[in-house]
Amino acid sequence: MNEAIELFNTSSPENVSTSVKLLLLLTVLSLAPSILILMTSFTRIVIVLSFVRSALGTQQTPPTQVLIGLSLFLTFFIMAPVFQQINDEALTPLFNEEINLEEAYDRASLPLKDFMSEHTRQKDLELFLNYSGAERPASIEDIPLTSLVPAFALSEIKTAFQIGFMIFIPFLVIDMVVASVLMSMGMMMLPPVMISLPFKILLFVLVDGWYLVIQSLLQSF
Repeated sequence: MNEAIELFNTSSPENVSTSVKLLLLLTVLSLAPSILILMTSFTRIVIVLSFVRSALGTQQTPPTQVLIGLSLFLTFFIMAPVFQQINDEALTPLFNEEINLEEAYDRASLPLKDFMSEHTRQKDLELFLNYSGAERPASIEDIPLTSLVPAFALSEIKTAFQIGFMIFIPFLVIDMVVASVLMSMGMMMLPPVMISLPFKILLFVLVDGWYLVIQSLLQSF
């Protein structure tokens, strides 16, 4: 503890540099959840899986923890090439003291910019660029993260809602058919959900729904 206090109190250039690196590392760790959610495929995956559960009408099945865990592993699977590129081009040279921290940041941000720009609508990106008054970037490297990250998140939310809408359609048809049959039979007091739920689960199992949903998510990236 005393060594750590002396490290921050000393004015030698080496110790000051080490202190700055430590502070930057703690800052990155504190922002890691936000980085994971807003700069990767996590947002689209978790929203689509939530739509699947809502369309089935199974309340808390699968549990939220299962959906979050599955979303995390799918995110790491999809983002593995990007993370590997960051490690090879930025982290490894930085740890070997071949480049400085600023250059490592530039190298690490480029693979993320490439991934996000590929899945960001131009309309969303122009919205934030125009609002901030920034000049039109000449290349992906020139796009500021302050504009690219919210534009990417907005695009991901819209894409997830589009996929979720397509998932809802067959289950909505089942609900409407069951409700119509119950009304024609005069069974007004029987909740249609009690009858339609087994049919929706049966349909989802017969078509191997989870496989199709995960396959669609993987192919969308």
